[in-house]
Amino acid sequence: MDDFLLRTRMIVPSVDELKDKKVIIFGLGGVGGYVLESLVRTGVGHIGLVDNDVFSESNLNRQILATVETVGKAKTEVAKERALSINPSCDIKTYNLFYSDETENEIALKEYDYIVDAIDSVASKVLLIKRAKENNIPIISSMGTGNKLSVNYEVTDIYKTQVCPLAKAMRQKLKEEGIKNLKVVYSKDEPIKVASKDNKKQVPGSICFSPAVAGLTISKEVIKDLLKI
Repeated sequence: MDDFLLRTRMIVPSVDELKDKKVIIFGLGGVGGYVLESLVRTGVGHIGLVDNDVFSESNLNRQILATVETVGKAKTEVAKERALSINPSCDIKTYNLFYSDETENEIALKEYDYIVDAIDSVASKVLLIKRAKENNIPIISSMGTGNKLSVNYEVTDIYKTQVCPLAKAMRQKLKEEGIKNLKVVYSKDEPIKVASKDNKKQVPGSICFSPAVAGLTISKEVIKDLLKI
């Protein structure tokens, strides 16, 4: 196999250091899939993948790992297969689980150099962030991308966020936990108001480019931090 990092090395001379780095991604949906794609293509050598879901047809509009062929398949296994099809030397560990108090001990977070939080559940996000802080592991967290046409994603501290409903909920929960800082990727663009059907809670709307930009922004930050750029 030719050196696939040749062109990356031209602009990031230290990129080979990434082959020894270990990153774990929680959530392999619209955001997490693009994080994985970027980290693999930049040569991160060890990646953990956490998700308990399978692909559905509703994922086809925005998730890079979702195709007609992957519908019904476990996200972790599809993600592993794609990662290895890009870089067969990448060491991939899969955790087919929903991160919670009951399952957290199945993952040895201390093995990893960096944590990516692309989870939807507030409770799971808060738990993961707590554990990352307790173990002094760098973590970056994705805020909401649903109901947005945004590509204007910013990297900031959670307590400097505005507008985003998920960020607001997270600020409150993290404050209650005594967590004073958290690097996040978010957009202050107003979510589009989607009419509820029969007064029932509706799943958020989505489009391909919004979570993709958020995921690529996260991977940029992970790479910059790992290489101290």
